[in-house]
Amino acid sequence: MGILKSITSFFKGKRNKKETLKEKEKKILTEVKPIKPALKKKKSLESKKKTELKPMLKEKKSLVPKKKTELKAILKKKKSLEPKKNPETESDFRQKQSSQLKKKSDFISKQESFDTKKKLEKGLEKTRKSFFAKLGNAILGKNKVDNDVLDNLEEVLITSDVGVKTTIKIIEALETRVSKDKYLGTDQLMKMLREEIITLLLKQSDTNNFYPNNHDFKNPYVIMVVGVNGVGKTTTIGKLAHKFKKEQKQVILGASDTFRAAAIDQLKIWAERVNVPIVSQDLGSDPASVAFDTLQSAKSSNKDIVIIDTAGRLHNKVNLMNELSKIKRVMDKVIPNAPHEVLLVLDGSTGQNAFEQAKQFTAATDVNALAITKLDGTSKGGVVLGVSDEFKIPVKYIGIGESIDDLQVFNKEEFIDSFFNN
Repeated sequence: MGILKSITSFFKGKRNKKETLKEKEKKILTEVKPIKPALKKKKSLESKKKTELKPMLKEKKSLVPKKKTELKAILKKKKSLEPKKNPETESDFRQKQSSQLKKKSDFISKQESFDTKKKLEKGLEKTRKSFFAKLGNAILGKNKVDNDVLDNLEEVLITSDVGVKTTIKIIEALETRVSKDKYLGTDQLMKMLREEIITLLLKQSDTNNFYPNNHDFKNPYVIMVVGVNGVGKTTTIGKLAHKFKKEQKQVILGASDTFRAAAIDQLKIWAERVNVPIVSQDLGSDPASVAFDTLQSAKSSNKDIVIIDTAGRLHNKVNLMNELSKIKRVMDKVIPNAPHEVLLVLDGSTGQNAFEQAKQFTAATDVNALAITKLDGTSKGGVVLGVSDEFKIPVKYIGIGESIDDLQVFNKEEFIDSFFNN
């Protein structure tokens, strides 16, 4: 009996469990059912949005090509407004480039010319002040040019180291002009004086006839430098070498002043400073031998310019003449017609001594160019006019300062302008 109750209660419990599970399943299904309509509603909304978006997208797509068309039209209009460019050929471009380079070169040249003139005016300052101070005293209280004024002017020119012969030429020319018009004022005297000095300078031969730039350079251009010791000969050679190097010339130096150890050493220092080769031998060697070796080296290494230093001894004129003649003969054997230029260096501050030195050296050799140095430190700049006129040798270079660039090619018009720029 007890067993039967247990079996009955077991099956009864199992049935109850099944019923409970069925109820739970029904409950879940009841909860899931509302989700389906929500999903359906969501799908219908999405399809509705797509339907609404289609015309909008279609409209947007139709606008894109319209914008592209508008942009093209704007760009086309912009291009039409721009200035038309002519297509440049290669030759046009080169010509344009060449023109620009020329303008730049002209500007640099003008600037250098301006700087050169300023340096010249500064270099001649002492000479100018001294001359015009003397001239002012000579014509003080005079209102017309008469014999007294001309006598005073003559004294001023001689004391300014213009030289007696040159002074007489200038005064005679002024006397002729004054005799034609007896009422010339002293204010016109400066104008006449300037014109007469320019006339004298222009009568001189032009150094450009033998300037290195006009040389054919089949052979090197040879310069033999002469002058007494202490006039700035070695310095002038160094500055010349620097100047030619700036002009893209290949330069070589020859130390033919073998009588002074200092001369050889100084020239070596300048060669190192300017960065040019130098040929030298031992102290006491034959100067002509040094010149020969220098020219041989210049030919073999295709140099453009040779500058030969020489001894500056004036105590024995015969020996000087013989020595310079021998150097010239030896050089002529290596390079025909060498030296092409014999440059006499004179110290402008020595005044009348410069005339005596010019006299000695022109008698010893064929001087065809002058370099007047140290003009910046003296009031005796009149020597430039006097020496060149008296010996009929053109001034080619003037030294107006200690800087390496202060050796200038002598320009007659600029010199007179700077001198009378009071």
